[in-house]
Amino acid sequence: MTRFKKRWLAYAFLTAWIGMGAWNTSKPLPPGLNASSPSAFSDGANMKFLADRTFNDIRGRAYHEQQVFNAVFEIIDHAESFVVVDFFLFNADAGAATSVHRRLSSELTQHLLARKLVKNGLTVLAITDPINEVYGGRHSAMLDDLRDAGIDVVITDLSKLRDSNPAYSSLWRMFVQWFGNTPDRGRLPNPFGGASNITLRSWLALMNFKANHRKVVVADRADGNMVALVTSANPHDASSAHSNVGMQVEGGIAHDILASELAVARFSGWQGTIREPTRQTAPEPANAVQASYVTEEAIRDHLLQAFGTTRRGDAICIAVFYLSDRAIVTALLEAANRGVPVKLILDPNKDAFGRQKDGVPNRPVANELVNKGGGNIDVRWYRTHGEQFHTKLALVTQDDRLIASVGSANFTRRNLGAYNLEANLALDMPRTAPLAKEMVGYFDELWSNSSARGQEPQFTSPFGAYEDKSKARYWRYRLMEATGLSTF
Repeated sequence: MTRFKKRWLAYAFLTAWIGMGAWNTSKPLPPGLNASSPSAFSDGANMKFLADRTFNDIRGRAYHEQQVFNAVFEIIDHAESFVVVDFFLFNADAGAATSVHRRLSSELTQHLLARKLVKNGLTVLAITDPINEVYGGRHSAMLDDLRDAGIDVVITDLSKLRDSNPAYSSLWRMFVQWFGNTPDRGRLPNPFGGASNITLRSWLALMNFKANHRKVVVADRADGNMVALVTSANPHDASSAHSNVGMQVEGGIAHDILASELAVARFSGWQGTIREPTRQTAPEPANAVQASYVTEEAIRDHLLQAFGTTRRGDAICIAVFYLSDRAIVTALLEAANRGVPVKLILDPNKDAFGRQKDGVPNRPVANELVNKGGGNIDVRWYRTHGEQFHTKLALVTQDDRLIASVGSANFTRRNLGAYNLEANLALDMPRTAPLAKEMVGYFDELWSNSSARGQEPQFTSPFGAYEDKSKARYWRYRLMEATGLSTF
């Protein structure tokens, strides 16, 4: 082949590679994504803030206080004509961990099977991420049990989403995706610790680094109402000791949550139907709690709006597993430089299912925020003991209002930039509302290591416990965040 032809082949390849990357990082999303539902109004009585806390007391005794999946199972157990679950991690893999706190994956499976058995005509739709079948490289016994019982299992079609790692994903789309996969025929080790090996194609699909990261359940009830729960918790055995939060809601907003979940199922190939109850309307109560269902990039929009309108006298409190998104970091620094106090409770990013991590991205980000925040940004680290502080919660107090965000989304480019599927509830309520007091009380309890239950908890440690001044780790975080070549 002549040098001229080689040069033009190289140009053609580069053009295709760059063009594929540009299109798939900005292409239109399927209908129903990037949603921000109209505000629903409630007196707050039908809304529940839920929290899972794992911690030690000053004597080293371990405590596990769990509410989220108890509420999930109650919703399933009382479903009348349908129940939809959408969970990112739904498996029993433990990675390198030697033990698990609770077999959540089998608990969820048994609750779904039991309700399907006793409730004639119940429609059950289970949406999940392909990670649970290792991207087609193995069968999931639990998902197969659901299918065998007549439950619709939908594996999210991630190819319809944008690419967060375009330099790699463009090559995968051009040369790899067409080959599909063959379950239980692999010879390579499972990166998630499963007993069966997986194929090279599973590894290659994994490196796209994107997911249906939602954690949602929605169902109807015998009274004709609907109930939903949006959370940060997964039915994943190795995650069962994690600290998490969630919000349970009823009424009109549950219809919006259902519509968004059905949109995910349909662009992933599901063709079924669900008999949705009539949407009930009620007059707006005085001093109402406003709730909106926000997904994907709409979550970032809501956060930036809340942070950007703060002034001296307001306050920002965040408790989150990952904090790395540059727009969020900039908004927090700008708020701090306006005199707004910012408190952050972060996971130290040291534990990952039995493996040790080096603190990226939270430690270099925390160091940047504390150093550039003009004395108005304080950080405390959750004291993990092998598990993770997996919470995703933001609280903004403005005058007599509390603005909150709770759900599945970490504060990272992938989670907030419409690369993953994410689901949060955006809330706005009077600071005097019982729900507001409960959420603020939760944060204050973790921040101050206090408890009304007499346990003498040790939830958090001061910033100095994991202060990280490493320039190498800081610029590594910046490169990973910018390129998408990362797991956060």
